Amino acid sequence: MGIVADDNKTHASPKRLPLAEEGIMETLLLPFSPRFIVLTICAVVTALLIGIGIADRKIFDILLIPILIFGALTLLGVRDLLQKSHAVLRNYPISAHIRFLLEEIRPEMRQYFFESEKDGMPFSRDTRAVVYQRAKMELDKRPFGTQEDVYREGYEWMHHSVSPKAHATEKFRVVIGGPDCARPYSASVFNISAMSFGALSPNAVRALNAGARQGGFAHDTGEGGVSPYHREMGGDIIWEIGSGYFGCRHLDGSFDPEAFARVAGDDQIKMVELKISQGAKPGHGGVLPAAKVSEEISKIRGVAMGEDCISPASHRAFSTPVGMMQFIAEMRRLSGGKPAGFKLCIGHPWEFLAICKAMLQTGIYPDFIVVDGNEGGTGAAPLEFMDHLGMPMREGVSFVHNALVGINARDRIKIGASGKIATAFDMARAMAIGADYCNSARGFMFSLGCIQSLSCHTDRCPTGVATQDPTRARALYVPLKIDRVHNYHHATLHSLTELIAAAGLEHPQQLRPIHFSQRTSTTQVKSFAQLYPALRPGELLEGTEDPRFRDAWQMARAETFQPAL
Repeated sequence: MGIVADDNKTHASPKRLPLAEEGIMETLLLPFSPRFIVLTICAVVTALLIGIGIADRKIFDILLIPILIFGALTLLGVRDLLQKSHAVLRNYPISAHIRFLLEEIRPEMRQYFFESEKDGMPFSRDTRAVVYQRAKMELDKRPFGTQEDVYREGYEWMHHSVSPKAHATEKFRVVIGGPDCARPYSASVFNISAMSFGALSPNAVRALNAGARQGGFAHDTGEGGVSPYHREMGGDIIWEIGSGYFGCRHLDGSFDPEAFARVAGDDQIKMVELKISQGAKPGHGGVLPAAKVSEEISKIRGVAMGEDCISPASHRAFSTPVGMMQFIAEMRRLSGGKPAGFKLCIGHPWEFLAICKAMLQTGIYPDFIVVDGNEGGTGAAPLEFMDHLGMPMREGVSFVHNALVGINARDRIKIGASGKIATAFDMARAMAIGADYCNSARGFMFSLGCIQSLSCHTDRCPTGVATQDPTRARALYVPLKIDRVHNYHHATLHSLTELIAAAGLEHPQQLRPIHFSQRTSTTQVKSFAQLYPALRPGELLEGTEDPRFRDAWQMARAETFQPAL
């Protein structure tokens, strides 16, 4: 014990300063800590330069610019210390701004320096590149071999034939219009999907519509209404009417049948489409603030100046499946018998089956249904909606196709597929599952020069595509972009022609699920026929036991979208 006591005396800890004095020392040394050293250096350099300049007036003019630079940095650092919004700036004045700068350019750094050809979302660098090349009529071939991992789970391929056909010379088209349609439309199997003026610049709308006219395909207006820029170029138009009824509404937001008939009677409008929901944000309305409602947008959309332009989440013109079918019949009548249909992203299965029951009950059938997927694009949407709401396009197309087969209505209703379609393989895959034709929005945006900067919602689009800033929109040179829109459409259909011929087929309507396979693990493969099993004609009417449809069919009611529990 004595030895231990002696050791304690020998190695006693040094005396510590009182806590108050220790705190004072830390505070005095704080300006020299790594966190604050940049601000300290700027302040000291500023003071030294001012002192030298005062001491020697002859060199003051030379030192003025450095004084202003370091002085401004010092003031910035003081502001960082005093502001309360960003904790990192209070702890790291001046130097923390480097973090925000790096964060700002992070997407561009990743896109230009670190992405592989197969990386990048929502569209890979390789997909974007092939659209650019086809739009410019440049070589779109690839050397050496595929960069895909053909043994990864999820890899998909199309089957070829040992007896391929000669390439078709016809332009693949599909006639849209059922028995109740007086003016069917022969549509290309590849068209421009819904994008509104307001989301797109005037020049973008001009180039898209003129490209559609040059290539003989259709241009969907989106729910923002038919603008002068759509009419100016004379291309075929699909007029989309959303819940805001823009271009065919009373000032209180209700549907105006006279205004609808006046616009829909234009020969340039080939089909009328009722938007029920959009893939990227199904069930979500929208608001264009009053400050952004320009005189031009007010006139096109039929909304009052100085008031918010509201696109409700649901429709006011109907509230039941039966009412929806009656409204579509009214759209067809008011348009002079043009094809009338609707677009939606599949949500609750019983709701679409309720629409099917309404078709059977009323005897009213749409001429077409466009199935959007939750992978579809939009100018802006909440993250939760974009990532986790709604059925993906392929499952949606398969569900709609089988439901119409199950009620014996498939032969009178055409199905369009919309959702991340950019290449001929994307088209062939969707058409094998049940689509008759495809629509693409972002693919045609790429043909205009879009670089996927993901700034659509900021009005600062770097290529003039998705902006209302006239100084930015002027960068999009319309005559050149018209050709690129047409070239992209032409080259993509040419590639589809080659795929179809290699599979031993003559038309994409001959594609079936058996023509595609997917790797479900490193050692297992399933055909699309296994992944997307088909219903028999009339199976829903007979009473199906397919678990995908059985319970939902029993829950569906034509009189309401609510399930029968």
